[in-house]
Amino acid sequence: MTINIDRIRGQFPSLSETDDGKPRLYFDNPAGTQVPQMVVDRMADCLLHSNANIGGYFTTSIRAGEVADGARAAMVDFLNAPSPDEIIFGQNMTSITFHVSRSIGKLLRPGDEIILSRMDHDANVEPWKLMARDFNLEVRWLEFDTETFEFDLSELDKLLNDKTRLVCVGGASNLTGTINDVKTICRKARDAGAWSFVDAVQSAPHILSDVQDFGCDFFVCSAYKFFGPHQGILWGRRNVLEKLEPYKVRPAPAELPWCFETGTQSHEGMAGTAAAVDYFAWVGETISGARGNRREQLKAGLELLFDYEKQLADQLIAGLVSISGVRVLGIADPDASDRRVPTVSFVHEQYAPSDIARALAERNIFAWSGHNYALELAQVLNIKDSGGAVRIGPVHYNTPHEIDTVVAALRDILGS
Repeated sequence: MTINIDRIRGQFPSLSETDDGKPRLYFDNPAGTQVPQMVVDRMADCLLHSNANIGGYFTTSIRAGEVADGARAAMVDFLNAPSPDEIIFGQNMTSITFHVSRSIGKLLRPGDEIILSRMDHDANVEPWKLMARDFNLEVRWLEFDTETFEFDLSELDKLLNDKTRLVCVGGASNLTGTINDVKTICRKARDAGAWSFVDAVQSAPHILSDVQDFGCDFFVCSAYKFFGPHQGILWGRRNVLEKLEPYKVRPAPAELPWCFETGTQSHEGMAGTAAAVDYFAWVGETISGARGNRREQLKAGLELLFDYEKQLADQLIAGLVSISGVRVLGIADPDASDRRVPTVSFVHEQYAPSDIARALAERNIFAWSGHNYALELAQVLNIKDSGGAVRIGPVHYNTPHEIDTVVAALRDILGS
């Protein structure tokens, strides 16, 4: 099925913005996406008509409660979670992870082991390293193959043992784009008696998430990476969450999920998150023609959009590898495009990543350079001290013409 790109782009007001007559080309999407009009409208409606704390008897408070309930229901559908009581909102994924790590750490004993990944964003590394420091735990590392940019999960089998208590891994790499086999990783962790914590910030915008199918114990994502506002979301398995002691103020509720939500939440952010989920469902129903409930529409929408994004990634990678001196850091085989998200990073043998990103910005092409917080990965690839990489991240509102434009710009910048 072909995508109606004009109708898709028509949902995003910012895509029509120009600077000094030059259109904006948004390829900074792995760091944060643009939002559709329905997200803006839902957030504005919340601020105008539901602006109050939850728990009162008056109209705005009641409406604020409905906004929160609607957001949890939306994330239940987005993640295929068993219950809205297992959906926890917070400022961002990093803050939530730091928060819950304190509670997890209290259950562990000196000498217990946790497994971290060399491929992950530091938000799924440093909170656990600090937890290990504070509770005298041992950290073991799951390495990745620097040629294939994927894990050899037989190496995980060598790390797991009767002391393993937690395995933390990303759904997809924010630098190489690799999609990880989290279902197998979570099964191996569970068979070893360990919990699993999945950072899905980079995978959730592109592929269907299913926490029940994955078999994980914790699952975190960020709405501003999937066309919503700055908002973090954690799903936790109920029987695991109930074992944890939440760090909270005394008047806060003791029940899930509120006991893990510190202070007053961003209700407008929750409204926008629900709208972002509804946007994917709109794509499924309106563009893909899916019928059924919201979950079924989400599945159809995400599958349609990912098929299109794979075409963009293949086009971008083909353009990059044709430029002399460029090395793509990630899966480059078009036959393996199912195993990566469209985030593409590269280095050049002569030009610094920051110089390339700056030259792109002068052409109003938005892209990031550096390690992008993937510190362990950058260290393993030996690019951390040389400026990291240039990261170009198309999503489904980008076009083949925009890919051609960025490749042409790079040819001009790099003299190829």
